[in-house]
Amino acid sequence: MKLELRGITKVFGSFVANDHIDLSVEPGQIHALLGENGAGKSTLMNVLYGLYQPDGGQILIDGQPVTFTGPGDAVAAGIGMVHQHFMLVPVFTVAESVALGYEPTGPAGIIDTRAAAAKVTEISQRFGFDVDPAARIEDLPVGVQQRVEIIKALSRQASVLILDEPTAVLTPQETDELIAIMRDLAASGTSIVFITHKLREVREVADTITVIRRGRVVGSAEPTASASELAGLMVGHEVSLTVDKAPAEPGEEGLTLKGVTLAEEGTLLLDDVDLHVRNGEILAIAGVQGNGQSELAEVILGLRTPSTGSIAFGGQDVTGHDVHRRLRDGLGFVPEDRSEDGMVAEFSVAENMILDRYDDPAFGAGPWLSPRRVRDNAQALRQEFDVRVTDVADPISTLSGGNQQKAILARELSRPLTALVASQPTRGLDVGSIEFVHQRIVAERDTGTAVVIISSELDEVYALADRIAVMYRGRIVGIVEPDTPRDVLGLMMAGIPADQAHHQAQESRSGAASPEPQEER
Repeated sequence: MKLELRGITKVFGSFVANDHIDLSVEPGQIHALLGENGAGKSTLMNVLYGLYQPDGGQILIDGQPVTFTGPGDAVAAGIGMVHQHFMLVPVFTVAESVALGYEPTGPAGIIDTRAAAAKVTEISQRFGFDVDPAARIEDLPVGVQQRVEIIKALSRQASVLILDEPTAVLTPQETDELIAIMRDLAASGTSIVFITHKLREVREVADTITVIRRGRVVGSAEPTASASELAGLMVGHEVSLTVDKAPAEPGEEGLTLKGVTLAEEGTLLLDDVDLHVRNGEILAIAGVQGNGQSELAEVILGLRTPSTGSIAFGGQDVTGHDVHRRLRDGLGFVPEDRSEDGMVAEFSVAENMILDRYDDPAFGAGPWLSPRRVRDNAQALRQEFDVRVTDVADPISTLSGGNQQKAILARELSRPLTALVASQPTRGLDVGSIEFVHQRIVAERDTGTAVVIISSELDEVYALADRIAVMYRGRIVGIVEPDTPRDVLGLMMAGIPADQAHHQAQESRSGAASPEPQEER
């Protein structure tokens, strides 16, 4: 089946999300749609899947115009979609999840669960998915849940499969398995639209690449194009994809966690976490999202109180200190969700730059702030951190995501720090902003600050880390050097202890049979 999009336009109020986009996907082709977060990729695919109605343009299948009033129409036309956030019911079995909405029924109108299970088994065996139709969704690893989503689409005779940021929650090994599945599907004649912002993966699997920037198609490329060429197309100018940093010169311990455990409502969120981060080094915490990284950051900041264990900054125990005092103790904090936790959208850029220093005598006397001092501070930081804003009196909500992040970083780095915790510091940023943020984090390390980076992007972990700690289900699986191979790190992200991960990876590379992963407590 050949799919074409011609002049697709989608507008939300005054915002043009898709601007006259043309796209053609050939039968059996893996067509990558590459662009930064917010470029309009997912909006375009939601139009194709019938979730949004286009404000202009048309969709053609095998040369014939079609109109989708909802996902049911798209499914009937042979289009399936695996969303970035899976659409599965945790308490259902695989067979029940696949059949949901399209339940096979017997003569009396009763749902035929055997037929549903048989369909799952048939597709699973055909493509080597190894999925048990009787397994409960909540008991399956994320990578297997994604296979269930693909089986669900294929069970409805999908000839075109849309994968929206499919590797966002996968380990490197699961990503490799997905890439192999994509190739098998394409070889069987299924067309795949692969939405991503990850250059390495798109170059590895795509047959052709279309690049979208700010809602428009800005070019196409072959997978042989260099990462720098693709990055340049994505952001519109030349960028450096490497972080230039000298070897770390670590000193005394700047941030220490000993035996930190966090249990809430009977659930163990952090399990006996020990971390020792020295002044002048970057410890990057890697792991698939949802394995305790967010809770760890909040415990360090003081938003959550650990059930057991202690936290120290520069040798001073701060376990009993509240958030305000920990900031005064020298903690800088960049939250993973800048919109929710890093700024007040209605406040000006200048006001946001002193959110955690509003009571500092440098900005006023007693309860009164000095507007001039607040503005002067913002003007200086604006220049130093290249925050693109017309006026620092403008609401911070008027800035782009990259400039909002720069403003938050400027605020946190504008005072002497003992430790800096930056969680997902470049999420949603374009490549140029990522380059700047990385440079400032390394510069802060070089002043002697103990830096903790929490990132789900392995490329970012490798670029910044002096040491790498891997989290799995709330515990530290191991701490390794930054030259640790990607396959070893991937095994650790699946819960394999460091020594065992090295051994398994070595056996796998040599072609020997590897033992099944065993969780250790």
